[in-house]
Parts: sequence; structure tokens; C-alpha cells
Amino acid sequence: METVVTDPVVGLVLEGRYRLEERLARGGMSTVYAATDLRLHRTVAVKVMAEHLAHDPAFVDRFTREARATAMLSHVNVVSVSDQGSDQGLVYLVMELVRGRTLRDLLQARGRLTVGEAFAVLEPVLAGLTAAHRAGIAHRDVKPENVLISTDGQVKVADFGLARAVAGTGQTSHTGGVLIGTVAYLSPEQLERGRSDARSDVYAAGVMLYELLTGHPPYAGDTPLAVAYQHVHHDVPAPSAEVASVPWQVDELVTRTTRRDPAARPLDAGAFLAELTDVRADLGLARVPVPTGRPADNPTATLRPTNRPTAPRPRQPSSPGPRDGDPRTEVLGGMRPGRGTTVLPGTGAGATTHVGGARPAPVRPGVPSHIRRRRARFALALVLLLAVTIAAIGWWLGSGRWTDVPDLVNQDQDTAVGMLQEAGLDPVFGEEQFSEDVPAGVVISAEPAAGAEAIRNSDVELVVSKGPERFSVDPALVNQPLEAVQAALEGVPVALLSREEFDSDVPAGSVIAFEPAAGAPLKRGETVTAVVSQGRAPVDVPNVVGQSPDAAQDNLEQLGFTVSRDEGRSAEVSTGAVMAVSPGPGDGAQPYGSDVTITVSIGVPQVTVPDVRGQSAEEATAALEAAGLQVQSETFIAGDRVFNQSPKAGEVVDQGSTVRILISFG
Repeated sequence: METVVTDPVVGLVLEGRYRLEERLARGGMSTVYAATDLRLHRTVAVKVMAEHLAHDPAFVDRFTREARATAMLSHVNVVSVSDQGSDQGLVYLVMELVRGRTLRDLLQARGRLTVGEAFAVLEPVLAGLTAAHRAGIAHRDVKPENVLISTDGQVKVADFGLARAVAGTGQTSHTGGVLIGTVAYLSPEQLERGRSDARSDVYAAGVMLYELLTGHPPYAGDTPLAVAYQHVHHDVPAPSAEVASVPWQVDELVTRTTRRDPAARPLDAGAFLAELTDVRADLGLARVPVPTGRPADNPTATLRPTNRPTAPRPRQPSSPGPRDGDPRTEVLGGMRPGRGTTVLPGTGAGATTHVGGARPAPVRPGVPSHIRRRRARFALALVLLLAVTIAAIGWWLGSGRWTDVPDLVNQDQDTAVGMLQEAGLDPVFGEEQFSEDVPAGVVISAEPAAGAEAIRNSDVELVVSKGPERFSVDPALVNQPLEAVQAALEGVPVALLSREEFDSDVPAGSVIAFEPAAGAPLKRGETVTAVVSQGRAPVDVPNVVGQSPDAAQDNLEQLGFTVSRDEGRSAEVSTGAVMAVSPGPGDGAQPYGSDVTITVSIGVPQVTVPDVRGQSAEEATAALEAAGLQVQSETFIAGDRVFNQSPKAGEVVDQGSTVRILISFG
């Protein structure tokens, strides 16, 4: 009884949204499932990382990088990624589902393609890579397995798992010291130095073009190391060496895009696509549909291989020899007598061939006439080839290998590169420079200069402008302490000055604003002034004498003062009212938040009753009134001396109280 092995992942619902329905493909690092998006009711592809790699941070990072890199792209020839996450121990990303097959499947079914079919496949691949390169992303794993062809012939580039921003390190991803990628398509710089950029994708696409035309990659070996050695030390052969029908223009395109020196290749996929378009125009090549590997009348059927890779066909053995005296007709491998050709029997060496009924002249015994004609044509072609070669060598050694450097200054970068390529020169780029006069992306200088003679295919170094050099102060530094601002601007080549202002909102010592304003473009060495807060401005103390203590305190606190209370006595201010404030209105403006004391009256002043006994009535009255007391005198016995007083001497009474004095004889 046959045992059915089911995938335990099928049927799971990830994040409550993606239900895995069917396993589509499985590799060493991940498995792809068809899934239903339960939220949007659509079918998607879900790539799930292999379980043994889900706990490896390096591979999880690669998975996340693939999602982010592809999500940056929006192009009809790139498989879109819509989501990424982890659930139930599975790390996954959600992609567009492409119903069809990979380019590898097509090559296995069809073998090599025609030139028109190869161009039809490669053009959308390069269009998708162009979008990635213009977004600053290099794919780094271009190969037939990562090219999808839908059932309706749409071509899409997939699997940006090795992609990395070109502006980054450019290092080819390693895991445990093992180079990740497919060695049959890795460029020499990836294999030698672990570095890659858009030109590495160009190399891989060039190798893929070779494979489309011949049915197999250019290099084979018993081990990956043997294949890598050939990439590093050998040039990719011309496809026409195996498929004679491949035009020389296509051979040259393969050669240009697979040069071992990255600087000698097209700059990116866009440049490759432009050259491919030019070759199509030169050949007058008609556009053909993208081959899907399925017959039109039965799209679900799989084609059997029809044009496997060709190799030099062995010479077919001659037919069984005739008897002595019979005519001998030699037929070369792959050739048969054509229509209108009749082989007549003869005797011995006198056998002749009639074409269209006409009898040709006798031929030399043993050598058929068509072979003699072929040899004559070959000899003539060889002579002409030698003559052309000698002339070309003479031209090349003379003036042909030299070309004039075009005027590249003030041309934008893409235009300058095109002008150099038209002149047969290769652009290399020096370090970009700032310029006050030349806009960003425009050539400042070229070496050799315009008009100089240079050997074809030699380098011309271009220095491209980065535009005016400008700096700016981060707006986030506003409201920061001056010390923090000074530290943040240490690496900015501007002169920082400061001045102080009072400000009600910004704490003392912090920056209120910059002059010029934060974020404004600044030239190197330009002065920037930081306006630093001194805190709130000083405030005049108002006159609150006569107010109730609570009202006076509220008025002072609203102005920012800290209020304290004291008590005192006043003859002028009612009890319970403010009789004095310190500092007062006449003491000038006071710092914000300083202390102000209000004195609250608790009554009139008190005095000590003086002793006026024995004094004359006039003297006693004068002394008591001087102490702020009122006097009421009474005469007990005729006389002029104070005999007694009330309140008594030494008692403390309110100022203005009445003291009774008793007058008697002395």
C-alpha cells in the first residue's frame, strides 16, 4: 500500500490572514506555497523559510532584506512583495503569485532558443533589473531559476534575497564563510573579492543570454571551484562557436556584457537594455512572443525538447561501397541530393552528375564537383579574409586604434557616458566634487581632456559635480541647551556665535532660534548666530499697599514673584490690610521669580506710657503727647504737680490712647 506524505504546513493560517493551500516549490532554504489572503480574498504566494534556518539571524536578515528590497520596487517585470512576518515559528514573506514556469523549466523543455526568442525573454528581465538598479539595488543572483514566465508570456524577475543597496558596502553575502549564489552566473569580482554592484547583474544577464542561445551555461566542471576558476581566468566564448546561426553582433553583445573587468561592461541593466535594443535594430529582428514552453492549442501540456544544445555533428559514414566498376556517389553528413538533381550511373571514374538535365563538363576522377566548388569558394574567402585582416591591422596600428576624447565638461553624467561609448572609450569615475558653478550630476572635468587622442577602449576619468556644498543646522537643536548645540555642530564647518535675549517660553541657557534659521543652506565657514534665552524679563513690583493679603499675593504671583508674608502695625492702614511691600515699586524691576515680602497690618502701633508723676501739668502733657498719647487731666487739690496717672507708667498701650493725670499740690 502506497504511503501518502502530506506537508504539515498546508492548512495553517498565518497571522490569521494567509491560509496555506498548496506547496508549489521547495528548495534548501525555503518553500513556496499557494495561499489565500482571507482579508482581500485573493490568491498569493507565500515563501516560508526552512525550519532549520528560522533561528539563524543571518538567514532571517536575508529574508527580511528580500522583502524590503523588493517592496521598494514597483515594476511590471518584478515579482511584487506585499507583506512579511513570522507566526507559529514560521518566518515568511507574501508575494505575487505567478502562474507559469521558470526560465530554467523552459530551457529544460526547449533547450536553446532562437535569437528572437532569447531577446524576447531577456528584454523584460533587463527592464525589471533596470528598475532595481535605478532604485539603488543590485539583485546579485540573476539566473534562469529566478526568472518567472507566466502562462500568458509575462516575464518577471524574482528572489531578491541576495539584493543589497548599491550605496552600501557592496559585499556579497556570506554565511559561515560560504559564498551565497549560483557559481555558474557569479561575476569574477564576486568570486575574487566578494564585491558586487549593478555591473555584476549585467555579467550574470550576459551569461544567461549565452545560455538562452546555446542551451547551457558557458562553463562546466566537476566542482563549483572548477567553474569559478573559469569565470575568473577565461573569457566567455562566443555563442556562434556552438550555434552558427547566431549573428556576430550578438556574439559581440555577449562579449561586452561578460567582460571580466567590471569597468568594461555596461554600467547597469539600463545600458545593457539600450545595447540590446540597438542590436535588434541593426539586425532588423522582428519581435516574437515570449516562449512559454507550452503549445498554443494545449497550454497545460509540457513540450518535449525540440532543440537541445547543439554540438558539432559527426561525419556520417558513407553508404556501403558499390561493387568495382559501379558509380560512387559520396554524400556528406547532413547533405542529400537536392530537387532537380539526378545521379546517373556510369562506369569507373567517368560517373557524372546532371543538374536540371544539363550535362556538365567532366570532373577530375574521385572528387565531386560540388566539393571542388566549395574548396574554391573557401580559398577565395580565405584570401579576402587575409587581405581584410592585413588592412585592418594596418589601420589599427596606424590611426584606427586612436580616437578623440569628446568634450564632456558640462554634460550630464548619462550623456557623457553615452558620448564616451560612441567614441569607443570606457568611462571611469573619480571622486565626486562640490561645485558652486556646475549643477549636481554634471561633469566638472575629464582626464584626458577634450580633443586629446586616446587609445580605443582605454579609460577616461570623469569627475562629476555634487552641486554646491551646503550645510544646515538641524531644526531639532532649537530649544536645546547651548552646550548641546555647540557639541552637535562641532563637525559642521560653520562659525557659531551667540547672543542673549529674554524669553518667556524658553528656559534660560537654551537656544531660542538661529540666524539664519535652522535648516537653511549654509556655505562652508558661514556664520550662524544662536539666540540664547536669558529667561523671563525683569518685572516691576506693583503697589499692593491697602489690598487684602490674598489679593496682593495673587497679583504678585501672576507676575512670577514668590511671595512671603510678615506682620506689622500701622496707624495709616486698616488692620488686616497690606501696609508695606519689599522690594517696593520704587526699587526698580526685579528678576522673574524673585522673592517679594508683603507686611500685613495687625493694628496701630503700641507705645509705653512714660512716668510723668511729679511733673508739672504742662510738662506731663508734653511728654505724653510726644509718646503719641492723648492727655486728660483732673485737679484733686489745688496745686501744679502730677500726683497720679492712669494707665500707670510702664504699661504698653495703643498709640493714641488716653492717659488720665491727677493734679495736686506738690
